[in-house]
Amino acid sequence: MTHTAVRIAAALALAATTLTPAVAQTADGQWLVRARAVHLDAANKDTVDITDVSINNKWLPEVDISYFFTPNIAAELILTYPQKQDVRSSAHGGKIGTLKHLPPVLSLQYHFDQVNGFKPYVGAGLNYTRFSNVDLPDGFTIKKNSVGLALQAGVDYEISKGMYLNLDVKKVQIRTDLKLEGEKLGKVKVDPLLIGLGIGWRF
Repeated sequence: MTHTAVRIAAALALAATTLTPAVAQTADGQWLVRARAVHLDAANKDTVDITDVSINNKWLPEVDISYFFTPNIAAELILTYPQKQDVRSSAHGGKIGTLKHLPPVLSLQYHFDQVNGFKPYVGAGLNYTRFSNVDLPDGFTIKKNSVGLALQAGVDYEISKGMYLNLDVKKVQIRTDLKLEGEKLGKVKVDPLLIGLGIGWRF
């Protein structure tokens, strides 16, 4: 996964470098900033034999910034603050701890031409997640960093000049190793589906 992620990151960087000289000066502007409310729906799969581990689903705030290299091609960076999650295990009666995670995503997108106010788009990119403030039962730890792929589809609807309603769906790979006294027990696959609703301004 790490080698694949590096190759994709290099491809994104190369694409950005190639497209920059061809930036189109459009009436809509090259920047699009959105604020979204996002629902995190975790897949919660794991390969741990001695227990099961999951995190709770939740709503979280998000800000994303897009830059249009051409009228149809853009790069998007989504940001939030570290999100606190409950860590649960049904084998151990429910909540067993907490953690925080910061999961920025960088995507390269293709935006289709606008039709009747609707402008759909698709994207693919990378997610980097940093886990912090991990509070688990004695002896248990997790790997603090995760790099994974992200796939995206969404649509902007223009409600007035330069202002858009937005629906966005992402599937993101977030995975970490669960360890006991330093020995790996298995992999926890959060792999959330992120469904966002928001409003954006293009300038």
